[in-house]
Parts: sequence; C-alpha cells; structure tokens
Amino acid sequence: MPGSTQGAAGAEGVPERSALRADCSSCFGLCCAALPFSASADFPVDKAAGRACSNLGADYGCTIHARLRDEGYRGCTVFDCFGAGQQVSRVTFEGRSWRDDPGIARSVFDAFGVMRQLHELLWYLDEARSLPTSEPLGAELRALQKEAARLTRADAAQLREADPAALRERARPLLRRASELARARETRPGRDMSGADLVGADLRKADLRGTGLRGALLIAADLRGADLRRADLIGADLRDARLGGADLTGALFLTQPQANAARGDARTRLPEVLERPDHW
Repeated sequence: MPGSTQGAAGAEGVPERSALRADCSSCFGLCCAALPFSASADFPVDKAAGRACSNLGADYGCTIHARLRDEGYRGCTVFDCFGAGQQVSRVTFEGRSWRDDPGIARSVFDAFGVMRQLHELLWYLDEARSLPTSEPLGAELRALQKEAARLTRADAAQLREADPAALRERARPLLRRASELARARETRPGRDMSGADLVGADLRKADLRGTGLRGALLIAADLRGADLRRADLIGADLRDARLGGADLTGALFLTQPQANAARGDARTRLPEVLERPDHW
C-alpha cells in the first residue's frame, strides 16, 4: 500500500492522494478492533465494536490475510479506511497503541471513525479539484479541503467535537457541480440515473459515458464491456457488479472500496489512482 500520512501533506497542508490510502503497516489494526461486524455473507461470525478480531496478530497484522475470502471474511477485503488508520495511530496518538495503553482505546476508536469520514471527504474534494473543468469551483473546493485537513491534524478532544457530516453537506453541491461540469464535455451527455434501482440489470456493453449514477443500486448488475468513462459513481453500490472488460478510466468519484466490492477481471480498466483488487 502507499506510504503513510506523515510527511505527505502538500504545500497548503492538504494531504496528497497517496496519504488517503490505507497503509496497514503504519496502523495499529484499528479497523480490526474498532469496527463491529455481524455473521453474514461478508463475515462468518459476530464481533462487537471495540473488541479485537480473533485474527488480529500480535504485530497488528491479519493472521489470515491471504485467506480472508476463503475463510468467509469478504467484508475485510472490501473495506478501505482512506488512510485514517495510520493518521490516528501515528499522528493523532503519536504512536501510542490502544493495546499497550488500554486507557486510550475508546478515544482511539472514536477518533478513527471521525478520521475516516474526513479522509473520504478529502479524497472526493481532491478529485473534484483535480478536474480541469473545476476551475470555476477552485477557491471553494480549496477552502473546504483546507478546513477538513486542519481537522485531521487535531487532537483527540477536538476530533470528538468535529462534525464531518456538516462538512459533507457543504461539499455535496460542490461535488455535484464538479460532476456536471466534467460530464458536460461528453459528446453525448449521459442521462441522469442517480439513485436508480439497477440491481441485477443487464447493462452489458452499455454506453454509459457521462451518465449520472450517483447512489445508484448496481448490486450484481452485469456491466461487462460497458463504457463508464466520465460516469459519476459517487455513492453507487457496486457489490458483486460484474465489471469484466468494462472501461472505468476517468470515472468520477469511484473509490477503492467500490472497486473492491465489484467483480472485475484483467481486462477491466480502472482510474490510475486505484489499485486492481487481488481477488479480480
């Protein structure tokens, strides 16, 4: 995974995109301890929030990492903390582990939840700002980026008082406008299918260039060979969506967890900032 958040801030104090990716080697296994899960298709057992997973090793590594899907822990292979784990472990708590200092465990886990929301928002803002068509929104995007970035460097008490949901609400119209400006460049502007129920839909080889698919339900949809360039996929549910041979280069606001949840293959084309999931 890309390197840690430390030293990865840009000139304006805003984390670079590489810092918004999980670096498990610099984290104290926060996702394996802080988060709950229930026995389901994604997990074989129940685990309460704040209780370490039985597969978390003494070195904070996963003892079944290479076999997670075979052992029924599919949910672990989908999750990505956007770099929140290493930020909380190495910056907020300055290398103090919740295991070595149990008294801080609750604060660490609470901070992790807030930090993940902030880092995910920073990912979206960074992408919006990087789009050539977003120049008219540059000042507003930059201001919101800097505000969110300042919070990521706050101490645990300040994080506890932070309201990432309010920041997301302020970002929502900016991200939507950035999407509209980017998709307007398509020779055939895509129709708006935001929030559409496309569960199991047959969209093989569909021309979805520039289509608004914000929050669309694409669970188990067949998108093999589809053209999703410049499609807006923010919040789209891609669990088990078949992406074999699909072209997602330039897809807007596609995240690593979304790619991880889908079923692609060697022919699937992803944006350069994302990694091809190991299980594809």
